[in-house]
Amino acid sequence: MKSLFITGTDTDVGKTYVAAGLAVTLRKMNIDVGIMKPFAAGSPQKTGFKSEDVEILSRAGQISDPENLVNPQFFKMSASPYTASKNLKIPVKVSSVLLSFKKLSKKHSMLLVEGMGGIMTPILKNYFVANLIKEMKLDALIVTRTRVGTINHTIMTCQMCKKYKIPIRGIIINNFDTDGYQLKTLKRDLKSLTGIPILGTIPYIENLSDTALFKSFKKNINMNLIIK
Repeated sequence: MKSLFITGTDTDVGKTYVAAGLAVTLRKMNIDVGIMKPFAAGSPQKTGFKSEDVEILSRAGQISDPENLVNPQFFKMSASPYTASKNLKIPVKVSSVLLSFKKLSKKHSMLLVEGMGGIMTPILKNYFVANLIKEMKLDALIVTRTRVGTINHTIMTCQMCKKYKIPIRGIIINNFDTDGYQLKTLKRDLKSLTGIPILGTIPYIENLSDTALFKSFKKNINMNLIIK
């Protein structure tokens, strides 16, 4: 099984939700899944992990890996690593991220790596999320949404993957918007315009328990293409 890098067409498209759902589902399929969030940002939590996203992912995967492996670098502001590094005067630790990735890859049968923002979120001046995916030699899993404008964002994300020669495993549509495209129309057009498989669509659910996530993802996502 090949590990996956979960990226999005933009920030706040539900990458963490999708990554957590996949982690729960893979775990319940008796697959030794690990998780990683190379860079995280925001206000530190008062208890537990610094990053809420990292805590959500760790709980979903029920992993006991050290926080500094799962999330090698945390920035105390909501921004790209490049911007946070400049503002906070903290160097970006790409080498630490890659070393942690290698260690986690050896510990688990499959690793889910969640990125920050979109495919071209800057990490260094001339080093983007796309460069990180390339260095990790991973397939990308693209999370998109239904809001109008998503076709443009999804096509651009696919084109950048093509430019960087990053294989795309597929697209997952996070259906949490109430004012977007009809799913049937969006799935038809994205498949036609990108040629990328649509692995499924995830409905909005309030109950994020293991049981609810497993039931939703097992029903709505083509897990055979996830673990190929």
